[in-house]
Amino acid sequence: MTVVVRDARLEDETRWRKLWAGYLAFYRVSVAPDITDMTWRRIFDPASAMFMRVAEIDGEAKGFALCLTHESTWTREPECYLEDLFVDEGTRGQGIGRALLDDLVSLCKANGWARLYWHTEQNNATARKLYDSYVKSDGLIRYRIKF
Repeated sequence: MTVVVRDARLEDETRWRKLWAGYLAFYRVSVAPDITDMTWRRIFDPASAMFMRVAEIDGEAKGFALCLTHESTWTREPECYLEDLFVDEGTRGQGIGRALLDDLVSLCKANGWARLYWHTEQNNATARKLYDSYVKSDGLIRYRIKF
């Protein structure tokens, strides 16, 4: 079994939407269909800072990482924010999440981005085990005001 990580392609849409639905179900949230549609369009919009990497096995997408780059007040170079990472439940534990993170680390280095960062729920023990193998949490707590 070989995991291939690559840029998203237009033909990934159907499979991505299934994975996206699984991601939303995992976090027990819903997103309006027009937001999902907009997210898909942004991935391919050259004016958008958003991009997606897809992990596939035998030609089938099994996971994705949705990211965006942005300027920072803390660094000279852009940063990469990993907003969403998801691996199909049936293929977890096969190195797909690690392959996606390794790929992002390589992209950051190749593009001269200052850092890669993300957050997850405190009780997401499976993901945190993977994430802790890269770097320990910096102890920051997120605050969010919704409008």
